[in-house]
Amino acid sequence: MAKKGNMLIAQSGGPSMVINQSLIGAVVEAKKHAEIGKILGARHGIQGIMKEDFINLRKESAANLEAVANTPSSALGSIRKKPTAADCTKIFNVLKKNNVQYFFYIGGNDSAETAHIINEEAKAAKYDLRCFHIPKTIDNDLRQNDHTPGFGSAAKFVACAVAGDDLDNRALPGVKIDVIMGRHAGFLTAAAALCRTQPDDGPHLIYLPERPFDEKAFVRDVKAVYKKLGRCVIAVSEGIADKKGVAIAQKFTSEVDSHGNVQLSGSGALGDALAGVIKDKTKISRVRADTFGYLQRSFPGITSEVDAKEAREVGAFAVKTAVKSNTDGSIAIKRKPGKKYSVTYKRVMLRQVARDTRHVPDKFINKAGNNVTQSFIDYALPIVGKLPKIGHFKGVKA
Repeated sequence: MAKKGNMLIAQSGGPSMVINQSLIGAVVEAKKHAEIGKILGARHGIQGIMKEDFINLRKESAANLEAVANTPSSALGSIRKKPTAADCTKIFNVLKKNNVQYFFYIGGNDSAETAHIINEEAKAAKYDLRCFHIPKTIDNDLRQNDHTPGFGSAAKFVACAVAGDDLDNRALPGVKIDVIMGRHAGFLTAAAALCRTQPDDGPHLIYLPERPFDEKAFVRDVKAVYKKLGRCVIAVSEGIADKKGVAIAQKFTSEVDSHGNVQLSGSGALGDALAGVIKDKTKISRVRADTFGYLQRSFPGITSEVDAKEAREVGAFAVKTAVKSNTDGSIAIKRKPGKKYSVTYKRVMLRQVARDTRHVPDKFINKAGNNVTQSFIDYALPIVGKLPKIGHFKGVKA
């Protein structure tokens, strides 16, 4: 039976281009249900909950809600914080004080873990709370999901940015290295291949964290491409690691977050180091590197329409599920079988999504471990949607 009470929603983890679609999808759906009273938005995740830093989302106009939905980044603000037992006690006291019966937390696997911790503490305290995690991560690494909101738009950005780098590299040949987000999963880096249409289009080499990174093989690969084409464009995941599983970028930083993750995106050191290797081990004089860093997350004007639509729907589905059933969980996106792309949404258990991540399947990575397969292209293109067409001269001699 539907439980009467107030609703609290918050955002957590890295922002994305469509996380606000999930937020507004949930708010608009909540307004349709008489069981839900106040619709509270907490600023900066669980930190805002403990401080009771709320805004009344029911009072926002429909026009403003839509403007926020179409704006990248986290409109409520975000946080990376793993709650302690003491934090949970504070959270419960705030929830009880505000008669919150419906709690929604939008984020990735660390956010799912936070929701799971709060949910388990609520059960132990016998507090009746319908706690739901709404998926979001540009890394596309949530278990139980075919893909996650945020990935499609970030992948579109990566595909377009690397296509632009390839055009630049054609004009002024050399070696160009682009370092792309992806701690343990290389989906986003793999998306660099999506704009390729010609046999010599870059990126010519793609390195993902799912395969051990070998410096000698890297140099051989670059030499081979450069010898053939006179240039080489490379896409590299920030999380590439050696055969022992130690991230190469970890050698350049010691900063960690509250979930124990080493910060890999705050520096261009990995790109500079790889460029240095090529300069030292080859006779190639023009070698450059860029780190996309946080540009991939909240870049306006490049959102995938499919991504935005699904993000909106997954937020609404979470509210519908919470109201209709006395349960908790996370909402997962499932791809329907068949040639025509379509998805469905399903409630899964919080512990099935929390903390641990999934990886790029073997079938998406080539045998040499330095590129992606057509299977990945077929998987990702429907999520990313329309990409710009790149024109080339036919090469007919005068």
